[in-house]
Amino acid sequence: MLVEKNVPLQHSNTFGIAARAHALVRVRSDGDVHALRADPLWGRQPVLVLGGGSNIVLTGDVEPVVLKMEIKGIRLVGETPAAWIVEAGAGERWHDLVAWTLDHDLPGLENLALIPGTVGAAPVQNIGAYGVELQDRFDSLDGIDLSTGQGFTLDAAQCAFSYRDSVFKHAPAGARGMGLAGRAVITRVRFALPKSWKPEIGYLDIERKRAEAGVDQPTARQIFDWVCEIRRAKLPDPQVLGNAGSFFKNPTVTAEQCADIIAREPRIVHYPLTDGSIKLAAGWLIDACGWKGKSMGKAGVYERQALVLVNRGDRNSNDASVTGGEVMTLARAIQTSVYERFGIRLEPEPVVV
Repeated sequence: MLVEKNVPLQHSNTFGIAARAHALVRVRSDGDVHALRADPLWGRQPVLVLGGGSNIVLTGDVEPVVLKMEIKGIRLVGETPAAWIVEAGAGERWHDLVAWTLDHDLPGLENLALIPGTVGAAPVQNIGAYGVELQDRFDSLDGIDLSTGQGFTLDAAQCAFSYRDSVFKHAPAGARGMGLAGRAVITRVRFALPKSWKPEIGYLDIERKRAEAGVDQPTARQIFDWVCEIRRAKLPDPQVLGNAGSFFKNPTVTAEQCADIIAREPRIVHYPLTDGSIKLAAGWLIDACGWKGKSMGKAGVYERQALVLVNRGDRNSNDASVTGGEVMTLARAIQTSVYERFGIRLEPEPVVV
């Protein structure tokens, strides 16, 4: 195990925020985690697990030991009567996994193409897009309890998935009672990809692509290509314009609350859910408050998608890049505007450190 000191993190977070890790360990196997725990000095320090840095806002230098997850490998490990089971290391890029599954004729993840970040971070956030969430394709995961050093395996129920949420986002004493935030590291994730695959094309953007192509039953590869086209048209490339993807969760309200808002704002974009609640489009709410294209300092709201906050500075410069403080100042101003107009509190998606 090698402990690197005073490590720049500007190129390890997609916002391009300049910050440093006081200590960083690259985790390329389970043994690296065990070696860290056994170290008389570093094993007693708090840790921050870092994957692709696509869902994080750094508001300063990082005091905890950064565990940079770099465990690789993708393979077909088994099957059930209903699904193929694919396993991927926590350090694999998520989009690379999606592409690998299609290259091996194992559809099911195509709606989740081009989501930034790593495989290990995907269950933490229960990532989702265009009608599919990770929990819909999840089998199990392996991890290590940082307090005991013991390995563990969790199924979907034990991960307590919900909208952009999981047991890994809650402290041990949290409301769910079994929080693993700051206590565990995910090493490998397995996915159940359906043998009886059918396309998920319920979202309007995909339906438009299907209509344009004149295809009744698209293939998984066609959906993959459409999702990539849609995301590239809507979302900025983090290598060009720093960002953390969708910055706010889409809020959920009751049918009664939605009806009240529609009475005042008939054009509001909303989606009925199976439990009777209504999901509102956070980007529409932000746009309606006039924030699209606006900036505060070097933090701005993307011109094409109000749900995305961007780095208006130079993401390759320590001095000219956006700061985490500027990002959060803009985020709080947006939250205030939306609450004052709609009575809805927007909740950020990224982890703020």
